[in-house]
Amino acid sequence: MQGFLNLNKPFGITSHDCVAKVRRLLRLKRVGHGGTLDPAATGVLPIAVGKATRLLQYLRTDKAYRATIRLGITTTTDDLEGEIITSRSVTGLSLERVKAALGQFEGIIQQVPPIYSAIQVQGKRLYDLARAGETVEVPSRTVEIYRIEILDWRPGEFPELDVAIACGSGTYIRAIARDLGVVLQTGGTLAALTRTKSSGFNLSDSLTFEQLEAQIQQATFHPIPPAEALTHLPALTLSAKDAKAWCNGQRLSWNDELPKNPPQSKILLRVYGGEERFLGIGQLFDAETQKMLIPQMVFESIS
Repeated sequence: MQGFLNLNKPFGITSHDCVAKVRRLLRLKRVGHGGTLDPAATGVLPIAVGKATRLLQYLRTDKAYRATIRLGITTTTDDLEGEIITSRSVTGLSLERVKAALGQFEGIIQQVPPIYSAIQVQGKRLYDLARAGETVEVPSRTVEIYRIEILDWRPGEFPELDVAIACGSGTYIRAIARDLGVVLQTGGTLAALTRTKSSGFNLSDSLTFEQLEAQIQQATFHPIPPAEALTHLPALTLSAKDAKAWCNGQRLSWNDELPKNPPQSKILLRVYGGEERFLGIGQLFDAETQKMLIPQMVFESIS
């Protein structure tokens, strides 16, 4: 068995726990996930089974979330799982002020990850350093927020804001909640988070563990074919002769036009043999003297 599972991760367990449970249910050792979700977060968790684990790195990188931000509170973890650091009433806060502040978080921004995160500093995970009581300077990094849309606003002593966020990889929604509170001078923390899109998979098409177990018992579960998760990459079909050579690790001279989108010298694409047979990931390299098709990852060989 090989392919992908669009899992709807439940509340309260880690992404690693989800992988372990899928291993048990499918009776497979080779299972991996893309895009870690915190235990308190729910929603889309892409799972790869079999040889498809080698394709996780080639999936789409954009993500989307539905988040609830609670203002007036700060915590050690930047969400409600942590200890409360500060708490004060902000009944006078208006939605107009919040809207104006949110604009600062769209586009390409610098973001400091939460101190309780899986980012590595000096070879150690930040959450391990934080739990050990060590104070480290967390470096900021560049992330991209494509869009933030306000879904609901509930004023009060500790107002809550529901937002839909579309962003690139590496973005921490907890950090947006924290930093929004800093800009508003109220404090802020993440109260709830659901990932609605990840690596090309959507929440509306996801399976819960209960649904997965039912399909397995009924022998109706079929993983998503590997190539279906890679449709964002241009496709290329080789002749039988070239396909065999490419699967054996040979570089092929390329005389046809390169795909124009995206405009770059190295382009990843899906490589097929005859009869729509997915062979793997190739790279078109446009050198000054010669264009080459290079095997990047051979998924299936031709004998």
